[in-house]
Amino acid sequence: MPDYEPILTAGVARTDIDVRTLEGYRAVGGWATFARAIRETQPGQIIQTVIDSGLRGRGGAGFPAGQKWKFLPADHPGPFYLVVNGDESEPGTFKDRLLMERNPHLVLEGIAIAAYATRARYAYVYLRGEFHRPYAVMAKAVAECYAAGLFGQHISGGDYSLDVQLHRGAGAYVCGEETGLLESLEGKRGWPRIKPPFPAVKGAFGKPTVINNIETLSCVRGIVERGAEWFKSIGPAHSTGPKLIGLSGHVNTPGVWEMPMGISLRELIEKYGGGMRGGKAFKSCIPGGASVGFLTPDQIDMTMDFEGPRKCGLLGLGTACAAVMDETVEIPRILYNIARFFSHESCGQCTHCREGTGWMEKTLLRLLAGGGDRGDLDLVRKLADSMGMMPGMSICGLADGAAWPIKTAIDKFRGEFEALCAPRRKAIPAPAGH
Repeated sequence: MPDYEPILTAGVARTDIDVRTLEGYRAVGGWATFARAIRETQPGQIIQTVIDSGLRGRGGAGFPAGQKWKFLPADHPGPFYLVVNGDESEPGTFKDRLLMERNPHLVLEGIAIAAYATRARYAYVYLRGEFHRPYAVMAKAVAECYAAGLFGQHISGGDYSLDVQLHRGAGAYVCGEETGLLESLEGKRGWPRIKPPFPAVKGAFGKPTVINNIETLSCVRGIVERGAEWFKSIGPAHSTGPKLIGLSGHVNTPGVWEMPMGISLRELIEKYGGGMRGGKAFKSCIPGGASVGFLTPDQIDMTMDFEGPRKCGLLGLGTACAAVMDETVEIPRILYNIARFFSHESCGQCTHCREGTGWMEKTLLRLLAGGGDRGDLDLVRKLADSMGMMPGMSICGLADGAAWPIKTAIDKFRGEFEALCAPRRKAIPAPAGH
């Protein structure tokens, strides 16, 4: 990407300063944007700027961030809460972790600006339970902010006050869903809530709440500092702004890179990933976490933005962390592992998700063991069409995430599944007289 200036990872690679510290972050202009915002800008102006920028959520769904902020009821007396989703439990995803470990004050400044814009006096950062190092780095950064008067009562001598608290989850995938996260935050069993009411009306502790992802809020400082038009100038019109894009699997150089959206998967693999490992041929890719589905070899030129994956029959861009598979991979085995994961992580609240994910796991295992037939394969595929929020059957999107890999794998690699099928069993004749 020629002439691209890093925004989310600015200063991370420098050896002369350490942007993980407050001193180092301030050396590259950190916290100045927040200070100007609370002195010179009204909350509504910030919300409109974020709306105009086209910033969409980086956690997976891609919902416009500013619109989510605007849903807060204007006449509510408060308190308002900002909840930050740092759970990042989507398989194959490790971009938010990079921000929390390497640029924690950028995350916190984005949180502070968003909290001011949404009239929140309390912000809760919900971290995945296994994120031991990110928690330690973030906790140190939060402590520095309190010591410097950036958090707490009457920040910078003004009227605005903000308290920020880190909360560690227990490693449940379903707590990445925003209402499941709220239940866990409140000390309850972590499973999704029925909506409506939506969190903007009744969220954390029954009060209006905005929930945003770590990477999403990390974009806010740049938008407020440089303006909506600057942000819109980066990337395609429907996918504006910088993006952290991850790459793992059968490539020579796995990692996370910052770039505008719109890069093709082929260029991502060849230019940034160093090509396919061992010179083997590309077979498939899950480009945004296990829930989005599978690509075929002829879809390698898919663009990594909010529109490209849908054109290839996927659930969406997801987290934009691609897991690449070479020609040696057996798709049915990969799919079984994914089905087993979703079966384990289903909260059990919705019958079709609780039972359906289990049936998928068991049926795929039977096919792998040579005991299934094409009837089993057709049943699993039909079951995937009847699950999820999209057919209106579930409270949250876990069932959709479980179903989409099933749909895309069987539709695009059906021959591999049929090769596992035993001949169809003959029906046993009914006894005479029946």
